[in-house]
Amino acid sequence: MIIVSHPTGNANVRGLLNGLHRNNLLLNYYTTFGYSSDAFWFKALPKWLKKDFVRRTYELPLDIILSHPWFEIKRLVGISLKIAHSVQITVDEVYRDLDNHLSSLIETNDISEKVNAIYGYEDGCINTFRAAKAKGWQRFYELPIGYWRAAKIILDEEAELQPEWAVTMPALSEPKEKLERKDEELRLASHVFVASKFTLQTLDLAPVKLARISVIPYGAPSVISSHPRKTIAGKPLRVLYVGGLSQRKGLSYLFDAVEQLGNTVDLTIVGRSGAGYCRVLEKHLGKHNWIESMPHNKILECMREHDVFVFPSLFEGFGLVILEALSQGVPVITTPHTGGPDILDEGKDGFIVPIRSVDAIKEKLELLQKDPELLMEMKQNALEKAKQLTWRHYGDAIVQKLETAMNSRHK
Repeated sequence: MIIVSHPTGNANVRGLLNGLHRNNLLLNYYTTFGYSSDAFWFKALPKWLKKDFVRRTYELPLDIILSHPWFEIKRLVGISLKIAHSVQITVDEVYRDLDNHLSSLIETNDISEKVNAIYGYEDGCINTFRAAKAKGWQRFYELPIGYWRAAKIILDEEAELQPEWAVTMPALSEPKEKLERKDEELRLASHVFVASKFTLQTLDLAPVKLARISVIPYGAPSVISSHPRKTIAGKPLRVLYVGGLSQRKGLSYLFDAVEQLGNTVDLTIVGRSGAGYCRVLEKHLGKHNWIESMPHNKILECMREHDVFVFPSLFEGFGLVILEALSQGVPVITTPHTGGPDILDEGKDGFIVPIRSVDAIKEKLELLQKDPELLMEMKQNALEKAKQLTWRHYGDAIVQKLETAMNSRHK
C-alpha cells in the first residue's frame, strides 16, 4: 500500500489519488487540511459557500484523508488579515511542517504495517523520505517543474537580456539551503516521476545519482462540448494568456508580438504577480484586458471565449493550462520548454515556437488571424486531443508504473 503527501493538493495530485484509490493501492493521503466530497456537511453547504471549500475536497472516503492544518491555517489567516509579510507563515514553512509531521509518524511506527511506499512532491518530503528509507519503503518522487540548476541558467540569461523584468523572477534568489534540500530529495528518491520530456532533460544537470525516471503527461479537464466556439470573420483574433505574471513565462515576448500585430488581435491576460512592482509589466497590462484572478471554472469559460491560447514559457515543468485550453476547443502556441511537445501535433492542434521568439509568435498569430478555416479546424482538433488525455488516463498510467516498480522490488 502507498501513502501520499502534499500540503495543498492540485489537479495532478487528485489524478494520482483517484488512480491509486480505484486500484486499491492508497492507504492514506496526508495534507494540511482536506475533506471528502462525500462528507454530509459539505453536501449540505449552500452553493455560495461550497465554492470556498471545493479546492480542498477530494473524491476519497472520509477515513483516507488525514489533515495536519495548523501551519496552513496560520498562513491563510496572515494573508486575510494582511499581516506584515516578514512575519507571515510562508508556503515553504507549510511544506516543511507537514514533512516533519509525517516523518515523525513514520519514525514512531504510527503508520500501518500495510504501507511499503510513499509518494511525495518537490520541497515537501526530505525528512519523510529519510524515515521511509530507514523502513525499507520505496520513495516515489514527483518533480512538477524542471530541475532548478537548469532553471538558474535560463533565468540568469533572461535577467541579463531583460533586466527590467528580473524582479518578476523570484527563483533567481532562492536560498542555498532550499536548493540543497531539492538535491537531497532527488538523491533519496527510488523512482522519479516527471510530466514532460523537457523536465526529464533538465535532470541531466543533477550532480546526484538518480533513480529510474518515468515521463507521464498530466491530464485534461472533461470536454463539455463537441463543438468549439466559431470564429467571427473580420474580427480581431482573440488571444489569451493564463498564468503567473513572471518573465519566466516569457511574457515580454508575447506583449511585443501582439504590439506588432496592432488591432488585428485582442489580448486578454489572466494572472497575478507574486513578486514586487515591475514598471514595464504594469505598462503592458494597462494596454490589454487584464484580469487578476478568476475561479477555475470561470477560467475555463474564459478560454472558450477566445480563439488561441499563447503560453510562451521559458522554463516550465508541463503547463496544465495547455491541456485546459485544448479541453475548451482552443489551440495552443507554446515553446519546447513546456509539456507542449509531448501532447501537441504541430499545425493540427497547436504550434511549438522557440523560446524568446517574438517573430515566431507573431507569425503563428498572423496565420490564424488570416485563415479562419484553419483556425476552426485546429479548434476541433484541440477538443479531440483533450478527449484522449483525461485525468483518468493519467491516473491509470501512473498506477501501472507504480505497480510495476513495487512488484519488481518484491521479486
